[in-house]
Amino acid sequence: MTDTNTPDTHRLIVLDMAGTTVADGGLVERAFERAAERLGVEPGSADHAAKLQYVRDTMGESKISVFRHLFGTEELAQRANSAFEQAYGELVDGGLIAPIPGAREAVEKLRADGRTVVLTTGFARVTQDAILDALGWQGLADLTLCPADAGGRGRPYPDMVLAAFLRTGAVADVRDTVVAGDTAYDMLSGVRSGAGIVAGVLTGAHDRAALTEHGATHVLASVADLPALLAQSDQEREPGA
Repeated sequence: MTDTNTPDTHRLIVLDMAGTTVADGGLVERAFERAAERLGVEPGSADHAAKLQYVRDTMGESKISVFRHLFGTEELAQRANSAFEQAYGELVDGGLIAPIPGAREAVEKLRADGRTVVLTTGFARVTQDAILDALGWQGLADLTLCPADAGGRGRPYPDMVLAAFLRTGAVADVRDTVVAGDTAYDMLSGVRSGAGIVAGVLTGAHDRAALTEHGATHVLASVADLPALLAQSDQEREPGA
């Protein structure tokens, strides 16, 4: 039986990838533009501008969900998603991504502190693996998840966070989970999952106001600051602190 007086919180850390642990230099927008053009969306048109703005507004959401909204039918959405994955993969293979400074070290520190780290994404598995391969990050985290691994629903649904909770068994209470990401949808996903800490980071798509508005309990300059935040939080929870 677990001693409820012993701090055992914050042992499951669910981290977003693009914008949070991975700097992709705007590749999502560039890949979308390539995909949209292949589906006949005229570059420079009002339709193109409106679709691109929607992509920006929904950063963090499952990409197939975005394309379903933008293109209306499942056939067109699947074509757009395939074209996007191909374009993004080509850009990744071109060496246009890099780790957020300090991100790898943060993951290693979190695991060294006895925490379980899960990397999540709104991309399909093939794209997620391309990113992990390009960075040499296969095996860096305890587990990696994409929407398909959690029944198909990505953010802002809580499914990937809950899948991490169920698959790892790292904590007994979902409130002992920490979620970190750079978008409003990351924050919503964390809040809806019941995570005890939902940390926004300022290295990606959305600013402090958007992160706070959508439920961030903390806003950090970078994921590199997360290990120190959790160490401090654990210390404050120790009996007699």
